[in-house]
Amino acid sequence: MAAPYILALDVGTQSVRAIAFTAEGEIAGRCKVPIEPYVAPQPGWAEQDAHYYFDRLAEACRGLWEHVDPASIRGVTLTTQRATIVNVDADGEPLRPAIVWPDQRRVRGEAPIGGGWGLLFRLAGVRGTVARFQADAESNWLRRNQPEIWAATHKHLLLSGYLSFRLTGRYVDSTGCQVGYLPFDYKKLRWAAAKDWKWKATQLDPGRLPELQDPGSTLGVISPAAAEATGIPAGLPLIAAAADKACEVLGAGCTEPHQASLSLGTTATVNTTCRRYVEVVPLIPPFPAALAGAYSTEIQIYRGFWLVSWFLREFAATERAAAVAEGVSVETILDRAIATIPAGSEGLILQPTWSPGAHIGPEARGAIIGFTENHSRPHLYRAILEGLIYALRGGKELTERRTKTPITTLRVAGGGSQSDVVMQIAADIFGQVATRPHTFEASALGAAIIASVGLGVHPDPATAVRAMTRPGASFTPIPENVRLYGSIYREVYAPLYGRLQPLYRRLRSITGYPP
Repeated sequence: MAAPYILALDVGTQSVRAIAFTAEGEIAGRCKVPIEPYVAPQPGWAEQDAHYYFDRLAEACRGLWEHVDPASIRGVTLTTQRATIVNVDADGEPLRPAIVWPDQRRVRGEAPIGGGWGLLFRLAGVRGTVARFQADAESNWLRRNQPEIWAATHKHLLLSGYLSFRLTGRYVDSTGCQVGYLPFDYKKLRWAAAKDWKWKATQLDPGRLPELQDPGSTLGVISPAAAEATGIPAGLPLIAAAADKACEVLGAGCTEPHQASLSLGTTATVNTTCRRYVEVVPLIPPFPAALAGAYSTEIQIYRGFWLVSWFLREFAATERAAAVAEGVSVETILDRAIATIPAGSEGLILQPTWSPGAHIGPEARGAIIGFTENHSRPHLYRAILEGLIYALRGGKELTERRTKTPITTLRVAGGGSQSDVVMQIAADIFGQVATRPHTFEASALGAAIIASVGLGVHPDPATAVRAMTRPGASFTPIPENVRLYGSIYREVYAPLYGRLQPLYRRLRSITGYPP
């Protein structure tokens, strides 16, 4: 019989992956199933059939068994996209499509929080922040706009909680997955205390939420029904992991505040792991880390490498055709095209604030400046990549100021990290050596690291990280590019949003968009 493996199920925005890991962090087998991220029944909405996620997860598992004997699996763990909501009835059946994290619907007219909390918010000047939390909470939108759905809701779950239920038959989730508009205490890493304002702000009650357990604990065992659908042996333990970004940080080997993990995914982020609670953006809490009791100091570029997908869809028909003809990815074709374009894209600069976020307001828009007649589509593609890395550098510098810890190690994961050109741009803009993890599947690996401790494969997280992670390819910054990018970043990119923000506000006032 083969050595026992850890099965990591990674349900992302673009795909579902079932991956069997060894105790040394090597991939013994892998199956990837692409998924449609969401459908938009109305402008700004993002929804997906909740059954679709489990069906694709089961498909990925069945594909994995073509390469790995299911009897060799010792335990299972799950990591998912964040902030996607599923409402189920008393039988565990979804009542409506899942509300997927890019969804932009808002509820208007929620009564302000009153009493002592309301007075405190007025004195602290944060009533607007609290009002936005109320407006963004999916529970409020459902209660106001689909009251029959809300009345029938037995459990209000994140996608991680829904899939944990489908796998075990229990309404249980990891504290490491709680990222969303929920009454969660991000400092104490548990559901908020009974008198906390978030209960009133979301109009939720504890009975509609799942039980929470820390990363590394056993959420339950694979049920016979789940075993029949997936081929995972019934009775195997499901070990609590964390949300995909938190697991990716761990899979990149970043367990200390001086180690930064860049995630070049649909949402681009810069993260560090801290044992103390630090709000990098004031009033915005750090998210739960994959390590129990720790925090992830995350700065998001909300649309992130979605901008690359946008470019490929809208402007890269020629490159798509060439990629099909050569049997390579369209990104490979574009990487060739931009390899000869100088650093700085000959003055073409993109500001990637195309959607609101924690540190930019609801008026947020993006900008592309510096066009001349010499610029081409490859210039625009390179400017997109550079703009995203500029934004992540800004997040890194903010993190350093707030944590008072210089970042000396840079790991780069996510889909964009597969490109050598992107890795070199990251090294040059940050002025630091940029290193990939040894595997592209950093999120699934992070989940497997947690599970290895919960299953007793490794005695503690530090030992597991040493055994299962290691550096991959490294990219050294080119001095002349560092100087050029540094000047562009400081003198043009950094002040750009502040200069354009008043115009964005006027545009919003005139057009009514973003709503």
